[in-house]
Amino acid sequence: MSDDDLVFKALADPTRRFLLDLLFARDGRTLTELESELEMSRFGVMKHLRVLEDAGLVVARKSGREKLHYLNPVPIRLIHDRWIDKYTERRVTALTELKAELEKDP
Repeated sequence: MSDDDLVFKALADPTRRFLLDLLFARDGRTLTELESELEMSRFGVMKHLRVLEDAGLVVARKSGREKLHYLNPVPIRLIHDRWIDKYTERRVTALTELKAELEKDP
């Protein structure tokens, strides 16, 4: 599986996207902190974190007795540059602005 495939697979799940949002809001969280935000078992959260780590979206570091999880935004940026950025040319922007203008309430 390519790096892009791993990132897309990781981002496909709403729970994993939620974990990324939590780490974006405050980096360096423990498993216990992340688990407290979800209604699932500790092992369920660990499995989701493993997928995120395999995709390179989360990096875990030991700090004493704790393992802290950090967001790594680089893979998302690479996806953006390859798959999204090329579609944000002026013409596409103009079309989306036109669409928004036409859909406005009178």
